[in-house]
Amino acid sequence: MRREHFTLDVANIDWVETDGEPKKPVVSIDFTGPATMLRERLTDPSGDVLEASETDVALRLQGPLGDDTAGVVSVTNRVTGEFILELNEDADDVLQFIQAARGYGDSADDEGRYEVEITLDGDSFVSYDKRTFLVYDDEGSLLRQHSLIPSGVEL
Repeated sequence: MRREHFTLDVANIDWVETDGEPKKPVVSIDFTGPATMLRERLTDPSGDVLEASETDVALRLQGPLGDDTAGVVSVTNRVTGEFILELNEDADDVLQFIQAARGYGDSADDEGRYEVEITLDGDSFVSYDKRTFLVYDDEGSLLRQHSLIPSGVEL
């Protein structure tokens, strides 16, 4: 699977800049490549779709944090550690999304701070409510101050 086969769109983050009513941020990832491989990566050995608790979402910076820093957004299988998908994104855009998710979580009685929707050629395949979004620098060190980590969680 190529990173070019993925398109990422976000919704419900503009309220942060306008001090509007908090809305649950949503990240939609559409895959336009061969669906069989992605379906396999999103299922467990018995063929069931992975649960939200079986996946992790992260951003790995490709340089020092600053203007125009690129990053790689990934969804991984928490049990095996294998990458499910990766795509290139502007780090500042992802950090803005994380800020919206943090703000939403602080103001809502909701299990998830944000939602991840994965579609295959525009058709919904899976949707996850997530509470954690980890950010790593270009050397692989966790940037706790930029990550979305629920209170009480030790890494």
